[in-house]
Parts: sequence; structure tokens; C-alpha cells
Amino acid sequence: MVCYPQRITKHLLVVKKLLLTASIGYTIVLIIVSLVNLNSVPSLGSSFDDKIYHCIAYLVLAFLWMTYFKPSSKKYIRVIVFTCVILFGIILELIQHILNPNRTYDNYDLMANCIGVLLGTLIAIRLHIITLK
Repeated sequence: MVCYPQRITKHLLVVKKLLLTASIGYTIVLIIVSLVNLNSVPSLGSSFDDKIYHCIAYLVLAFLWMTYFKPSSKKYIRVIVFTCVILFGIILELIQHILNPNRTYDNYDLMANCIGVLLGTLIAIRLHIITLK
């Protein structure tokens, strides 16, 4: 028989593994979507639909990675994750411009990415989803 603290720890470890899988999977999908031509993206009816999509995509990315690393006892893990996701967005924006002639580099896309990362980070910090240490 497994006592309750061990059972809870076991379940949290499973959730943590699933969260890592989701984080890696989402990162890969975001890389692919950023590098291919997207012709049939639904319109939201505004002139800045692309920026909204960037913001949402990076909000989810930051939220997933921040939630995965949140239980860490390392002092600066939030700053490291935040910085890595911002750098990922910058590098991906530059790579898509270099590899795909139909995609252009846009500073406003970078700003939308940063806003999304900030919002995703704040939401992940505010929510107490996983408390496994």
C-alpha cells in the first residue's frame, strides 16, 4: 500500500513529465509554424491580427516553460526561463527571415512576442499549479 504523500508525489511527477512533453512539443510546433508559409490563417477582423497571434503563441510558450520550471528551488530560474524564451523569439524571427523569402523580419512581431512572454510569465507565477519540489 502506498501512503498518500508518496501517491501525491508520484502523480505530480507524472504531471511534470507531461508538462515537459507539452512544452517541448509546443516549442517544436511553434518553430515549424514560424518557418513555413501560412496562407489560410483565420482573420480576427483587425489590422494587427498577426501581432495578436504572436502574443498568444508566446504567452502559451512562456506559460508552459515557466510552469515546468516553477517548482525549482534555484534562485534565478524565472529570470533564466524568461530570458531564454525572449531570446528564442528573437532568434526565430531572424531565422524565419533568412530561411523563408516570403516571411519578413518585423520589430512589432518581436514586441508582440515580448508582451506574450511577459503575460505568460506573470500568469504562470500567479497560478499555483504544481508545487512539487
